[in-house]
Amino acid sequence: MRLFIDHPRARWVLPVAAAGVIGATALTVNQTASADSGLPSRTAAQLLADVRSADVSSLSGTVVQTSDLGLPDLPGLGGSGRPGSASSSLTSLVSGTHTWRIWLDGPTRQRLALIGANGESDVIHNGADVWLWSSADKTAVHHKLSSGQARAGATGNHLPGGLPGGVPSALPSGAPRTPDEAAGAALALMGKDTTVTTSGTASVAGRSAYELVLTPKDKTTLVGSVRIAIDSQEHIPLRVQVYSTKLTNPAFEVGFTAVDFAKPDARQFAFTPPTGTTVTESDQLTAPKGGASTNATPVKPADRASNMMQGPPKVVGSGWSTVVVAPFTLPSSQQKDGGSAADSAAQLNGILKALPTASGTWGSGHVLQGTLFSLVLTDDGRMAVGAVSPDRLYTALAAK
Repeated sequence: MRLFIDHPRARWVLPVAAAGVIGATALTVNQTASADSGLPSRTAAQLLADVRSADVSSLSGTVVQTSDLGLPDLPGLGGSGRPGSASSSLTSLVSGTHTWRIWLDGPTRQRLALIGANGESDVIHNGADVWLWSSADKTAVHHKLSSGQARAGATGNHLPGGLPGGVPSALPSGAPRTPDEAAGAALALMGKDTTVTTSGTASVAGRSAYELVLTPKDKTTLVGSVRIAIDSQEHIPLRVQVYSTKLTNPAFEVGFTAVDFAKPDARQFAFTPPTGTTVTESDQLTAPKGGASTNATPVKPADRASNMMQGPPKVVGSGWSTVVVAPFTLPSSQQKDGGSAADSAAQLNGILKALPTASGTWGSGHVLQGTLFSLVLTDDGRMAVGAVSPDRLYTALAAK
């Protein structure tokens, strides 16, 4: 859907609200992990320390992400928000079930492959080279990095989490693609509004793991709890499950189904575009000194003449019930060349027509309510989103 491609912040507002709007939470740590499985007992505090000190430099594996966000059938959104659908589009992860393959070999070699029924989309970082490849579209974009950028691909615990700085990409940014990312979103912002306990042990991808449970004390949030399975030896998150107050099963889950901590074969990072692939060479990052590149074709960025979201967002409230309010401007649908802004406007208009309307002292607009979040798009050009009911969004919109 071009709406999410052209406007990165809007692209991930739904999953971020679902799994990343944990807020400035605080923690109360108690309980000790059960040793029934034969593992040594670990307190919640010890497990938190384990995760923060973990340092994994190599691995390969398969990750499955499932979202049951309760989204209605919206035109252009794809997947209806219920488990079962699968796509290889890097912009389709707001709903359904998706499978990733991951390879990691230190800070200069990472590869993420999103596997779908109709092909796969890959991001491959190998030293100074970054490839963005779509088998379905038969396209590839090649970026050549500077020496500094080439070493900036791995962050945190050295698990794949993003591209080297400055690389434009359709790869979702800010959404949990791996258990490490999802756990980091929760653990980095804990505070007094969260009770952290243990829930014994589990087996994930054939490995023994301890389980941490984050439970909001805030009763206004739609998040019931977050469960993090932590590898007993390597101390990295193997699985994260986000439970809604509305569902028995996880509303969002991302976890390894297979993982190997051995160094991957170097061929996994060596990419040669298949025959028939349209290759675009980008000189946006490393144009030669003294002028523009003569051998490279710049990647034309998506038309952003009319940004859908402009200016800094306003944060209302705190903790799990945090609401983000930001300006929201519909892209012009009158674009003469029929470009991406016009496509986005047409698709967004289709979504708005499918959503129920509401009004109050805050104004009027369209409302989307899911299992883990609510979203309001107002007629006066604002967006409010949070892991709360629509009433909390209305209050935030009315706040001065």
